[in-house]
Amino acid sequence: MPSVRIAVANIRFPPTPEDSVILASDAIRQAGIEHADIICFPEAYVPGYRGFGRVIAAPDPAFLERAWATIAAAAGQANVGVVLGTERVVGNDLRISALVINRDGSVAGFQDKVQLDPSEDATYAPGEERHLFQAGPLKFGISICHEGFRYPETVRWPAVRGAHVVFHPHLSEAEGDTYRPSTSGVNRPRSYAEPSNSFHEKALLCRAAENTCFIVTANCASDGSPTTSAVIKPDGTLLSYQPYNQEGLLVTEIDLAEATGLLASRYKPAFA
Repeated sequence: MPSVRIAVANIRFPPTPEDSVILASDAIRQAGIEHADIICFPEAYVPGYRGFGRVIAAPDPAFLERAWATIAAAAGQANVGVVLGTERVVGNDLRISALVINRDGSVAGFQDKVQLDPSEDATYAPGEERHLFQAGPLKFGISICHEGFRYPETVRWPAVRGAHVVFHPHLSEAEGDTYRPSTSGVNRPRSYAEPSNSFHEKALLCRAAENTCFIVTANCASDGSPTTSAVIKPDGTLLSYQPYNQEGLLVTEIDLAEATGLLASRYKPAFA
């Protein structure tokens, strides 16, 4: 089975919606230079996540359509597939979503966030369906932020349907005087999922191991963030991660043969 080269955009939070398009397009072009097959962005990167005290311009479907078209053109030019954290308006609802773009710049579809964090209820509406996507030999699903951290079934759903990878766009930032995993001991860089780090990182190790699939998690680079971007192997061990607070692309090659989905395929509900 072939290998796939995956890029994760561990880049800064966009100052404005317009900047989100520029920064995303730049990251896609860089992913192309790095010969990545697909790149994943953090949660709601376009136009920017509506939380953590930020004021984002009112939802604008016309802006989103222009932004998606610009980013899709960048994907086609770079020959890179894209999992773009974004938002979209469905009827009267604003949803957190991920737009999937093929390597030729065509749109494969959306995966809306179905399981919202309680803090999001006043701003966003939940989606209703889950989807499986394919890019060449790579089959993948998407579990957005709170879903992957707290709802194992959002990862199991694509895994039992043959997904090699579950992409996990999220946004996690330092808040108040909470623990900030920037260093350990004397100026030693903090490693992913160390015991004193956030439980969220350990949860993702579990999501990979309990489904025998890869987890690719994407976060923005920010000072003191309790999590970072990483690629986790199907046995629940860490393959690679982006240093905390460091902006850039995390590029990792994965062997699809490792993602057997064995444990996901053996799942049987405990109760009828």
